[in-house]
Amino acid sequence: MPVGTQGTVKAVHLNELKNDIQAEIILGNTYHLYLRPGIEILERAGGLHKFNAWDRPILTDSGGFQVFSLSENRKLREEGAEFRSHIDGSKHLFTPERVMDIQRSIGADIIMAFDECTPGNADYDYAKKSLELTERWLDRCLKRFHETEPKYGYSQSLFPIVQGCVYPDLRKRAAENVASKGAEGNAIGGLAVGEPTEKMYEMIEVVNAILPQDKPRYLMGVGTPANLLEAIERGVDMFDCIMPTRNGRNGQLFTKQGVMNMRNKQWEADFSPIEPEGASAIDTIHTKAYLHHLFKVNEILALQLASIHNLAFYLWLVKEARKHIIAGDFTAWKFGILPNLQNRL
Repeated sequence: MPVGTQGTVKAVHLNELKNDIQAEIILGNTYHLYLRPGIEILERAGGLHKFNAWDRPILTDSGGFQVFSLSENRKLREEGAEFRSHIDGSKHLFTPERVMDIQRSIGADIIMAFDECTPGNADYDYAKKSLELTERWLDRCLKRFHETEPKYGYSQSLFPIVQGCVYPDLRKRAAENVASKGAEGNAIGGLAVGEPTEKMYEMIEVVNAILPQDKPRYLMGVGTPANLLEAIERGVDMFDCIMPTRNGRNGQLFTKQGVMNMRNKQWEADFSPIEPEGASAIDTIHTKAYLHHLFKVNEILALQLASIHNLAFYLWLVKEARKHIIAGDFTAWKFGILPNLQNRL
C-alpha cells in the first residue's frame, strides 16, 4: 500500500497512482488527518474518499505509531494516550473509543485498532505491560466499533494488531488473543522499530503460525524489497512502507538489478533508460542522466519521477511474488532475485 499519510501520496498524483503505479489501495494516518485538515472538514467533505478523490480502498493507521514516536511529548495511561501536537504544541487525548470515532469519520475501508507500539529494544517487563494495555484497548476498540455505524454508506473493517516486541511468548499470547476476536483481517505491529532483522522474521513466524490463514495478515511499516519477500514466504499478505517514496525523494531507486543513488556522478552521462523493461512507463521514457540532472538542480520533477518508479517497482515485485506462489515456485524465484535486489549499483 503506498503511504498517503496526510491524504496524499507525496509527490504523486492519484492518476499516476491508478494508471502508472496501478495501486489498488492506499494508506492514510489518523493522527495526521485528525490534526489537519481536521475531522470537521473531512465530515463536511463526505469523508477522505471524497476529499482527495480516491475511489479505491483506503486503510488508516490508528496513530499508535505516531504517538509512540512522540515519546517526549506524550503520556500513556489506562484511559488513552495524551500528547502534544507536533504542529502547535496543543494538547490532545486519544482513547480507543475516540480513535474508532475518528476513523469512522475519516471513512477508511480498513481501520486499525489503537495500540501502543513498543520500541524494538524494550525490556520484557515493559513489553508485557505494554501488551496488556494494548489488549485492554483492543477490547474497547471492538466494543466501540460494534456499537457504531459507518457514516458514508459503505462498510468498514477493523483489524486488531499483534504486539509483544521481540519476545516469542508475548507474541504468541498476543496472536492467540487477536485470532480469537474473529476480525476480517489481522495486523502485525511493533516490528522494524530497531530490532535485528532476523528477530523480526522470527516474530513473524511465531505470529503467523497462529493467525488465521484464510484472513489477510498485514505487516505494518515494512520494509525493503528483501524484507517483503522474506515476509511473504512467512505468510504475510499486506504491507505498507514509506521507503519507496521517502527514499525516492532522496534519490534512491530500487530496481530489478539493484539499488541506485541517482545523485552519484556515475549516472551523469548514462543515457540508458532508468530501467529497461521497468515497471513504470517513465522507466523507458527518461534516462539515468536526465534523472541525475534533475536531482542535482533540485527540480521537483525528480521527486515525482523517483517516487513513481519506486512505487511501481514495489507493486511489480509483490505481483510477481503472487504469480510465483500460484505457480508453486516462489522459494526458487525468491532465492534467484534476492541477490540482485540487495545489490548496490
